[in-house]
Order: sequence, then C-alpha cells, then structure tokens
Amino acid sequence: MTVTTAVPNVAEAVETVASHLHPVASFDLADHPVPNGREEVWRFTPLRRLHGLLDGLPSQAHLNWSANSPAGVTRSELDTAAAIALGVPAPVDRPSALAVAQAGGAVLFDVAPGVELDEPLVIELSGDDPTATVYGQVIFRIGANAGATIVLRHTGSVRYVSSVSLLVGDGANLNFVGLQDWAADTVHLGHIGMRIGRDARVRTVAASLGGDLVRLVETAEYDGPGGELEQFGLYFVDAGQHIEHRMFVDHNQPSTRSKVDYRGALQGQDAHSVWVGDVLIRKVAEGINTYESNKNLVLTDGCRADSVPNLEIETGQIEGAGHSSTTGRFDDEQLFYLRSRGIPEDEARRLVVHGFFVDIIRRVGVPEVEQRLLAAVEKELELVVGTPEAVTS
Repeated sequence: MTVTTAVPNVAEAVETVASHLHPVASFDLADHPVPNGREEVWRFTPLRRLHGLLDGLPSQAHLNWSANSPAGVTRSELDTAAAIALGVPAPVDRPSALAVAQAGGAVLFDVAPGVELDEPLVIELSGDDPTATVYGQVIFRIGANAGATIVLRHTGSVRYVSSVSLLVGDGANLNFVGLQDWAADTVHLGHIGMRIGRDARVRTVAASLGGDLVRLVETAEYDGPGGELEQFGLYFVDAGQHIEHRMFVDHNQPSTRSKVDYRGALQGQDAHSVWVGDVLIRKVAEGINTYESNKNLVLTDGCRADSVPNLEIETGQIEGAGHSSTTGRFDDEQLFYLRSRGIPEDEARRLVVHGFFVDIIRRVGVPEVEQRLLAAVEKELELVVGTPEAVTS
C-alpha cells in the first residue's frame, strides 16, 4: 500500500494582508495615488518640500556613475518589462512605483551562483544639479550559495527617486551597505526591496548623513524557510534636515529570522528624524524569531525624533518577537563617570556619541567605509563640541 502525504504549499498559503502600515505592493502606478499627507505612511513627511517629485513628470537627467569590476560580477541593462520579470519586489509607494515606471529600465549587477567575491562591489552615484529630477532602478542578483559585499554610495546634489532590489538566492550570503552622503540641498525618495532565499543570510547597513530631505523605505520578504536578515542603520540629522527610515519585514515563511537596529543623533533647530518599523508575522511563519530596535540621541534643543515600532502577529507558534524604542539626551551617569576621571565635558560628550554609533559602524565590514563613517560622525560633532584640538588645548 502506498501512502501519500500532502505537503502544504507555503507560498500559496500566504495571503495578502491589508494594513495601514504597509499598503499592498503593486507595479501599477494607479494603485499609488498622490498622497495628501493624512495617510499613515505619509503623515510624518513634509510633502511641501518634495518639489513636485510625486507628480511623475518625466526626467531627462541622469546621475553620474562609477563602479569597480570585481571578478565574478557582470553588469547589464534591462528594459522595464525584463526587470519586472526577474521577480523584483513590487513598489510599495508612489515614489518607488514612479522609479520603476520612469527610469526607462534597470541596471542589473549579477553575482553568479557559487561565486565568492574577493573584494566589495563599490558603486558611486552622484548628482550635480539640485534642480534636476532623476529616476533610477538598480537590481542586485546574488546567485545561490554565492557571497558578496556591495557598497552603494550617493553624493552630490539632485532630486532623486530610486528603486533598489536585492534578489538573494538560496544559501547565499550578502552584506549590503547603502550610504546617503548627499549635499545639503538634495531630496532623495527611495525603496530598497529584498527577497531572501532559503537559508540565505543578508545583512544591510544604511547610513544617512546628508541631504535636505531623505526618505528611505526598506522592505524584506522570504522565498523559503531558514532565511536570516540583519538590518542596521545610523543617521545624523542637522538643523532643518528631515531624515526618514521606514522598515517592513514580512515573515511569510517559517523558521526565518530578522533583527533591526537603527540609531540616530539629532542637533540643531528643526532637525527631524523619523523611524517607523513594522514586522508582520503571518500564520504560516511558525518558529520565527524577530526583534526591532531604534535609539535616538538628542544633542541640542529644537529637535524632534519620531520613533514608531510595530508588530503584527498572526500566529503564536513563534520563538520570539519584540521591539524597543528610546529617545533621550546624554546619559548623565556616563558623562559623570568620564568627567570624574578628568575628561573635559566636551570630550566626554564626543566619546559618548562615538560609543553610541560604533556598534553599528563596526558591522559594516568594509574598513574604508567604516573609517569614512567615523570621520563623518566626527565632522558632525564639531558643530556641537568643537574640534578635538580646540577641546584639548
């Protein structure tokens, strides 16, 4: 006698979950109307400062590109239909839908299955016109059992609407670093969409240190059980800047993992940071483990930090799920400890801020980028506590 055991199809069991925290993804621009600011996902964003970016006017401008060529990486250009056919995550808001619709195609970087890159793939994107509007779509596809470190750095002045897709194959290992090192007059609206294969491991580090208004949405979903995701980020917000990070992790497969840890510092009048985290644990996602955390350090008066962690749980058969959020000034006990050992107050403040960020920076895994971030933090601190030479003289 033959006994047939029915194996549930997890992919078919995943249903669309409607939520005001994460609108249904769609490539159809009509599904993403122009926001009025009263929507939950737009209520923190100063729409008046977007300069018509959401109207969808065509663009004839481009960013300046430069990229190295590690062995095992191929670069190609795809039209929009071919890019969608690769299975990239669908746009989750109007900016990401516009990026796909208006970019005129996508640039694809491919890492072949089984290839372990000997050096990071480093891509530099820069703008030179703060009045120009640019739409861009970039896709990174990491083959099964491959390994790669990718650094994507943005500099210069522009109004940029972007879509970045990370397609990570089964058993692959990806370390992705995104740097927003824009000039002070830049507006950047972006979406980073991740699809994580079975037993794949993905670590992302996002650093936002410049720009007039930067709004990044990161979404992640799993293509099979066993996938692991770590998302780390840092941001330093100066007077008048608006820096917004929105996270959505969709645990749509069992036995998956995620950890989110973002940290920000604010200084100057009307410095505004927004961090919104959301983790959805679906009914099929048994045995998952997730935790999201956001910490904000307020250095001066006149700042505002909005931090909103969320959990949506549809099954109790999980290993663990939690979140935390803190916003405050310098730790008086830390400052007292350092000053009691003869360290001047300004230098003590500098050490506290460096310690606040160093746990994130050391996870980058690219020494050159780590040094660049430490230097950027030091430069920001000069606005509050002066240069190290001035402090110690």
